[in-house]
Amino acid sequence: MPVSDGGKSGHGLHTVMAPSEAMGHGGQAGMSMDAMVRDMRNRFLVALLLSIPITLWSQIGRKVLGFEVPAPLGLRDDVFQLILSLPVIFYSAWIFFDGAVRALRGRTLDMMVLVAVGVGAGWLYSLVVTVRGGGDVFYEASTVLASFVLLGHWFEMRARGGADDAIRTLLNLAPARATVIRNGEPVEVPTAEVVVGDLLLIRPGSKIPADAVVEEGESEVDESMVTGESMPVSKTSGSELIGASINKNGSLRARAQRVGSDTALAQIVKLVQEAQNSKAPGQELADRAAFWLVLVALIGGAGTFAVWLATGASVQTAILFAITVVVITCPDALGLATPTAIMVGTGLGATRGILFKNALALETSARIRTVVMDKTGTLTKGEPEVVEVVAGSMPEADLLRLAAAVERESEHPLAEAIVKRAQADGIAAVAASDFTNVPGEGATAEVEGHRLAVGNQRLMELERIALGPLDEALKRISLEGRTVVIVGVDGQAAGLLAVGDAPRPTSRQAVTALRAAGIDVVMLTGDNQATAKRIASELGITSVIAEVLPGQKAEKIAELQRSGKRVAMVGDGVNDAPALAQADLGIAIGAGTDVAIETADIVLMRSDPLDVATAFAIGRGTLRKMRQNLGWAIGYNVIALPIAAGVFQPAFGLVLRPEIAAISMSGSSVIVAVNALLLKRLRLPEPASRQAS
Repeated sequence: MPVSDGGKSGHGLHTVMAPSEAMGHGGQAGMSMDAMVRDMRNRFLVALLLSIPITLWSQIGRKVLGFEVPAPLGLRDDVFQLILSLPVIFYSAWIFFDGAVRALRGRTLDMMVLVAVGVGAGWLYSLVVTVRGGGDVFYEASTVLASFVLLGHWFEMRARGGADDAIRTLLNLAPARATVIRNGEPVEVPTAEVVVGDLLLIRPGSKIPADAVVEEGESEVDESMVTGESMPVSKTSGSELIGASINKNGSLRARAQRVGSDTALAQIVKLVQEAQNSKAPGQELADRAAFWLVLVALIGGAGTFAVWLATGASVQTAILFAITVVVITCPDALGLATPTAIMVGTGLGATRGILFKNALALETSARIRTVVMDKTGTLTKGEPEVVEVVAGSMPEADLLRLAAAVERESEHPLAEAIVKRAQADGIAAVAASDFTNVPGEGATAEVEGHRLAVGNQRLMELERIALGPLDEALKRISLEGRTVVIVGVDGQAAGLLAVGDAPRPTSRQAVTALRAAGIDVVMLTGDNQATAKRIASELGITSVIAEVLPGQKAEKIAELQRSGKRVAMVGDGVNDAPALAQADLGIAIGAGTDVAIETADIVLMRSDPLDVATAFAIGRGTLRKMRQNLGWAIGYNVIALPIAAGVFQPAFGLVLRPEIAAISMSGSSVIVAVNALLLKRLRLPEPASRQAS
C-alpha cells in the first residue's frame, strides 16, 4: 500500500537529506550528512591545534600562564600569532563569513552574522595593531572563539545525524540487488534496474526489492521494519508485498507494481523528510526571536563599545567587551530549540510506524483533547468473525467441525469467518458432499453421515427445524447487533454461531491509554444504537455517536469543534476523508484507503489503535522538549548578556573574555541538542501482549 504525500514532490528513495542548517554552515548541496560532519570536525581540529600555540604566545600565555619561550625565527609574538591565525580565519572560520554574506544578501540576520562580527572584529583590530608596529592584540580571542563555535556546530551536526537515524535506517532497508525472471531464467540485477511488470523471484530469507503482487507461492513475510507490525503476515496468490520487507520461509514469484521512488518505503522516507524539514508554529516564533536577538546583539555590542570608551577604558578593553556581547548572544541554541526536537520526534514516530506528515501535525497532536474514532476498520477489524459459539445438543468442537465442513464449499464472507474460527481452534477439516447453496439463506450438505443445514431462520423453516431452547440465545444475540448462523443437524437445532465485527486486540488498551492522558474518546459509527453501545461498553467508551450517515461524519466533527473542543478524527475509509479534513488533526489507519491516507495529517502504518495514544505521547513529549529548549535558550541570553557587557566588572570584577563566551554559547547549543535527543527515551504505550512477554 503506497503512502500518499498529498501530491507534493519529493526526493527518490536513495536521496539523502541535507539539512538547511548544515548548508548554512558552508556545506555543499551534494554533501551527505556524514561528509558535513567530517568537514566540521576537520575545521575544528585545525582551529584548535593552531589556537594552542597562539594562546601560549599571547598576553594570556605570557602573563597568566607564565609561558616564557620566545617566538620562533626571532619574530615578534604578535607577528607569530598572526601567521598561525591565517589558516584558522581563512579555512576553519571562513564558513562564518560566507554564511554571514549569504544572510545579509537574503536581508536577514542570523548567528552566522554574529560569529563573523565577533571573530572578524577581533582579528582585524589585532591585524591593524600588528601592521602599525605591535601592541596588545587578541588573536587568541578570535581563534579560540572560532574553535569553540566550530566544536559546538560539530556536536550539533552529530546530534542532527543521530536524530536522522530513522531516515538512515529506512534508506538502508532496500536491498541492493533483485532476482528477476527473464526469458524463463532467474537473473540477478541491481534493484534500481527493476521496472514495473518485472516478475520477481523472492527466495526464503531475502528482502523484497519492490512493491509487488504475489502470482505464485505461499510464505510468511516480516513487514515490521516498514509497518512496525511485529507478527509475520501470511502471503498467498494475490497478496500485496511491501518493498524491503523480508520473505521468511516460502519461495514467491511476484509481479513488480511500484519501484524506486514510488514504493511504500520511498513514500515513507519522503513523508518523514518533509516532516523533519517543515516548520511548526513554535519554530517560526523562534526564528523571529532569533532575528531580533541578532539585531539586539549587534546594537548591544556597538553600545557596549561606546559606553566603555566613554568611561575612559582603552580601545582594547572596549572592543573586548563588545566582542564578548556579540558572541555570547548568538541565537544558535534558539535556532536549534525546535528543529532538533521535531527531527527526533518524527524519527521516533517513524520507527513505530507512525508517520507525521509535517511539524504542524506533531505540534497539534500535543494539544488534542478529544479523539473521535470510527468504529468499523478502526476500533474493530472491519471483517466478520465468529465471536460466540452457543452449543446445544453437541460439544462446541463437533459443532464447529461440521459447520466448517459445509462452509468450506461456500464463498460467502460469513462462511469464511466460520472456517477461520475452526482453523484457529485447531479443528481438523472434514469433507462435505451433496452441497447445495440456498441463496440468501444458507447451505445444506452431507457431513460424516449427517444431514446439515447451516444458515438463517428462513433456512431452518424450510428444513422444518425448530430452535427450541436456542430461541432465547438467538434473540439475545440479535439484540446485540450480531449476525446469527444456525446449525441444524439431522433435523435438530444443534447450536448457534454469532458472527460480528470483532474489536481489534489493542482497542480497549488504546481507549484506556487515551483516557489516562486526559483525552476524551468518542466512537462514531453508522451502526444502530444497540450495536454501537455494546461495542463501546466492551472497549470502555462512554461517548457514542451512532446511526451517522457517511456524509454526516464531518458535520459531527464540526459540532464538537463548535463546542470549543480541539478534535482529532481517526478513520480508514473513503467516507472518513471529509471528517479527517474537518478535524483539527486527521489520523488515518494505514490499512485504509489511499483517499483517507492522503487527507490525514498522521498515518498509522500498523493499523493499531494503540498507536493513536503513542502518536499523542510523542507529540506531547516533543512539544515539552521544544518548550524546555526555548526556555533554556532565552533564559541563557537574558542572564549572559549583562555579564558579557561588563555590568558586574566594576563592583565584582566579573569579566567574561570572548573565549569563555564562546565556550558558554557552544555549551548552550549542545545542551539543547542533547536534550532533544533524550526524547528517544520517552516511555510509549506498549501492547499488553508485548508487556507480558
